Amino acid sequence: MKTIEISLICFFASMLMVCGCEVAPKEPEGKASLASKADEAIAIMKAKDKSIQKFFDKSYGYAVLPKVFKVALLAGGAYGKGEVYEQGTMVGYCDITQLSGGLSVGGEFFREIIFFRDKKDLDKFKTDEYAFSAQVTGVAIVWGAAAKTDYKDGMAVFIMTDAGVMVDASLGGQKFNYEQKVVLKKVQ
Repeated sequence: MKTIEISLICFFASMLMVCGCEVAPKEPEGKASLASKADEAIAIMKAKDKSIQKFFDKSYGYAVLPKVFKVALLAGGAYGKGEVYEQGTMVGYCDITQLSGGLSVGGEFFREIIFFRDKKDLDKFKTDEYAFSAQVTGVAIVWGAAAKTDYKDGMAVFIMTDAGVMVDASLGGQKFNYEQKVVLKKVQ
């Protein structure tokens, strides 16, 4: 059993190192695909819980992670990429790396949106290697859940499982990286 655990930990660590190298997609097609998936995630979450609209209306900014893959067998890991918005305008890219330990078995895809109450909270997220502690939890998107939710430490986190089966009783944290969107100016 120890050999399996060690092998899984090595697998997760290497997966996260490989996946975590680039925050922003390098090719225009990758950026367009991520933008489309982010728009779709927003639309699906709004359709599932219309009360989430208040966070889009009142938050200074938000990060949309449209497809995060999580896999676990005792030790677990997750990875995904997303877009960051400030005052409704896409300003950059982010990625999420999650490691956990405990009783976890399975795999799943989920969507995550993190809302930032004000500029200070968004700026804090943009700093290198921003992390959530194990105590920060997301609200599962179901009808009416957002109406009962408020910011905690300047953030409100919403998660919606897309597909998969996961039994999870683990502790872990999420680490985020941010990369500002590069805007090319035309030379005249």
